[in-house]
Order: sequence, then structure tokens, then C-alpha cells
Amino acid sequence: MRVLFYLADMGWSGCARATFSVAQGLAARNHDITIACCDGSPLESRARAAKLDTVAIDSGSSAAGCTLDLRKVLRERSIDVVVATTERDQLIVSSAMRLAQHGGVLRRVPAFDGLTLRRGGRLALRIAPSGLVFTSDRELEDSNASGWVIPAAVAPLGVDAPSYDDVQPAGRDTLAVPRSGVLIACRYDASGRYRIPTIFRTLALLATRRVPIHVLVVGPGSDDDDLRMHASALGVGHLVTFLGEREDHLPIMRAGDVGWVVSGGDSGAFDCLDFMALRMPVIADRTPLTQHYVADGITGLLLASGDPSYTASGIAAFLSSEEKRAAMGNAARARVQREFTDGAMLDGFEHAVTVAGDRESWATT
Repeated sequence: MRVLFYLADMGWSGCARATFSVAQGLAARNHDITIACCDGSPLESRARAAKLDTVAIDSGSSAAGCTLDLRKVLRERSIDVVVATTERDQLIVSSAMRLAQHGGVLRRVPAFDGLTLRRGGRLALRIAPSGLVFTSDRELEDSNASGWVIPAAVAPLGVDAPSYDDVQPAGRDTLAVPRSGVLIACRYDASGRYRIPTIFRTLALLATRRVPIHVLVVGPGSDDDDLRMHASALGVGHLVTFLGEREDHLPIMRAGDVGWVVSGGDSGAFDCLDFMALRMPVIADRTPLTQHYVADGITGLLLASGDPSYTASGIAAFLSSEEKRAAMGNAARARVQREFTDGAMLDGFEHAVTVAGDRESWATT
């Protein structure tokens, strides 16, 4: 199967990671893979390093310009299926498919982001044969309940858990954090902007109880002045270390005793899976996404909205037992190996592209 992944994202987001992981995995299964991505983006550099066929997208070009450029690529490579993520990208690839008179389009919906079809998305569905890919059965059921009559499949996100065994924790001295006490690691991106204040408020309450705790925040945007100011305003600036985006984020995450997930979408899903694969229990707000990945009370702690002091009490009790944290971390690793494997992710996506690439199913126009 000849599959092209199209992603106009300049950053290393959860969507970019999912795109690269699936593309690399399908290439290993002998599919012909092309990745169309922004010139100079982290996705492009990783794709080229993995020796995947890569086409540069001009991020400054108009949608019409991107469509014409992509049409040429589709014809030259005889692409069977194009995978897009956003509504804008879906409209571009559907238009290019129509012009090139080639194949079908799959729109992959990021984890628990929900499907929104505005004018552009509805137009894209009429332009080219299209299908949807969700990360869970629940999201597929919710889509069916919403009345969208669109072919859909499920391809869960997953990771190769044994590969995390080689990750060694970064030294606390090198991270400039206290040598003793509980260290909470938080992987951050912009989607967690409205959830990370829960960490700061919890720290403020725990500080009055003299709980020895420190938080380490790593990821794109984690060193923004707004976050520092928010923490300082609550009097906990000295209890938080903001590292910004780092290539060695996995060793930094592993340096913590507990992982706190604040991001949403694919980023939040991968954060849950990363922490769990590293044998770390997870703390997170209770959302459909975190409920899907984290078993409350077994592999971590899910926080219900409500009284902050009650939340702080629950976290203090959770952090006080090293033995309990270790047991939860082991349970988390077992859950990833059992339920969220990279093999299941590739199986789901391979099935989706195979169905989408069936030429007899293409609409005649």
C-alpha cells in the first residue's frame, strides 16, 4: 500500500509523534510510506533520519498552493491513501486527491479531541472518498451517536514498553532540584495551560503542611514567563523547576517519583503511556482521556474537580507511601504492555489504510 501522511505542524506535538510512529511502523511492514511535513520541522528531521520518503510543505503557502503541490506528489508516487489530522489538512488533501484522481483520505482524530466538522470538513467529505480513524472504541461510539455517517475505524495509540527499560533517570544534581523529597515530573505543552495551575495550587496547600515536594516541568513552552509568574503568585515558585523543551525529556521524566499529566489530545495520551511504561504512577485531572489510560487507584490517581484542600489531602496521602507508589508503577507498566502496545496501534492503522486503499470502494466522480 502506498500511503502519504500529511501534517502541517512546525512543532514536535503529540500529533507529529503519532504520525511518525505509525509511518515508521508501516514502513517496517513493507508499505510504501511518504511523509509530507513542514520544511525544517522536527518531524521532517526524524523522518529523514529514519530514511522515510519525505516531502517538504511550504508552511507559508496558501491552501490552494499546497493543494497543487500535493497533487503533483500524489501523481508521481501513485499514492493510494493520504492520512491527515486537521480539518484544513483534510480539505487540502481531499482537493489534491480529487485533482489527481487518486485514492482515498483518512482523517485521524487526535485522542479524545472529539470530531468537529465545520464547513471545510464537510466539503472535504464530498470532494474525495473519506474515512475517520479514532484512538478508542468510546470515541467511535460517540461519533456514531452524533449522527456522522462516515466510514470509521479504531487505531489505538501505543508504545513499545520494553524499549523504556534502557532509559536511565537524569541526576537530580544536574537538574538543580532537591536531592531528597518527592519529585513530581510533568511533561507540558500548550494544551495543558489550563490544567497546570492545579499543580501550583496543590503545591501551595501542601507547602503549609511541610510536605517535602518539588515539581519538574519539561516540554515545549514549559519555560514561559506566564507559568513562572503564576507559580510565583501562589508562592510556590521556589518549588517548581521549569526546563523548557529538551531532547532528553524521557530521562528527565524518569527522574521523578510520580508523573503528573496536564496535556490533552495525543500529547496527553503519550504522556500517560510514557510515564506508565517508565513504571511511574500517574496523577491527572479526571477526564475521558485520562480515564481511558489510567486505572484510578491502581496505576495512578485521578483528581475530581472540587475542593482544592480535599484534592491536596488525597495527593499527600498518595505521595506519603513509597511502597504504594512502586506497586502502582509496576501495575502501570503491566497495563501498557497488555493494553496499549505499538503492535495494536499498527494493526489498527494497517486495517484502516487497507480498507481506504481499496480502489473498488472509491466513489466515482
